[in-house]
Amino acid sequence: MAILWMNLTIVSICAWMARYLSKPLLANIYRPVPVKPNIFFALLAFLSLVLVSGLRQNIGDTYVYRELYEQSDWSWEFIVSGKDIGFGIFQLFLRNFSEDAQLMIFMTALITNGLIVWVLYKYARVFELSLYVYITSGLFLVSMNGIRQFLAAAIIFAATKFIFDGNWKGFTIVVLIAATIHQSALLLIPIYFLVRRKAWTKVTFVLLGLAILCVFAYNQFSDLLFAVIEDSQYAGYADFSEGGANLARVAVYSAPLVLAYLGRHRLRELFPNSDYIVNLCLLNVVFMIIASQNWIFARLNIYFGLYQLILLAWIVKIFKEKDQKLIYFIIVLCYLFFFYQEHVVSLNIRYRSDFLSLLFR
Repeated sequence: MAILWMNLTIVSICAWMARYLSKPLLANIYRPVPVKPNIFFALLAFLSLVLVSGLRQNIGDTYVYRELYEQSDWSWEFIVSGKDIGFGIFQLFLRNFSEDAQLMIFMTALITNGLIVWVLYKYARVFELSLYVYITSGLFLVSMNGIRQFLAAAIIFAATKFIFDGNWKGFTIVVLIAATIHQSALLLIPIYFLVRRKAWTKVTFVLLGLAILCVFAYNQFSDLLFAVIEDSQYAGYADFSEGGANLARVAVYSAPLVLAYLGRHRLRELFPNSDYIVNLCLLNVVFMIIASQNWIFARLNIYFGLYQLILLAWIVKIFKEKDQKLIYFIIVLCYLFFFYQEHVVSLNIRYRSDFLSLLFR
């Protein structure tokens, strides 16, 4: 955990410096965020994320990906016969340079975190808060576990501009590319049309109502869902029985949405495209509520959780200026407590890296 704590410290300080040394944009340049963070310190924060993620030896199913990369017969026949052909081609390309799986782990971390930091650099009003929550909310840890799906999510996250601009063709093309990495990404195609609407309408409360209904009628809902996917590559999820998501996580995902509702008018003034982000965060909460019955549904939150990082970065600004520092530190303390509970108390994470461990001998 020492390296993870150090990563949190380095990323937070560098990202804070990036915003502290930011420059206001020219009046004739439109950008949702009126300032441009310092690129040098933003890159330092990004570098820390990549090194910690890319040089790891363990965490989640990392060992599975290592074995597949090093022991599989990477021929075109093998790739085509498998699932998620895009990720297979990606690994085949890397095998031309090295058969050591550390290259694949590092390059995946580089692309995933690169896309996420780039989007936050463009759209997060309080840049360092977004990166801080990326780590403390557990998303950074998940990126080292569900490697393929998080890479697909990062690719779709990079298409945020298409959502803002109403460019469904561009968004669909990006989703189709991401689906070659993880087929579940196809879910985002119909989701685009659902979120491209004003927030806090009847649809909002219908979705929340359906999520709560699914909880109370979970057996019927799960039977229907698994019957639909029984012939797909996800049919095995029907036998998944590791319990439901922690209710504390449901609360963590719901809190920013509650604040966004209370300050919805001010939020629209500051960030005109916020409705789309709010709707995506709403779906994040909806799936997490359902996941309280079965953790497997939380895998869908990999696609929606990233948008919460943008929302939280604007939440601070909806309050009066004299209250913003207080709200900022409340958010920092709450997520720090959650980080400790999840990573230390609940999961007891043991991070290992043959490379980084040399620095602490």
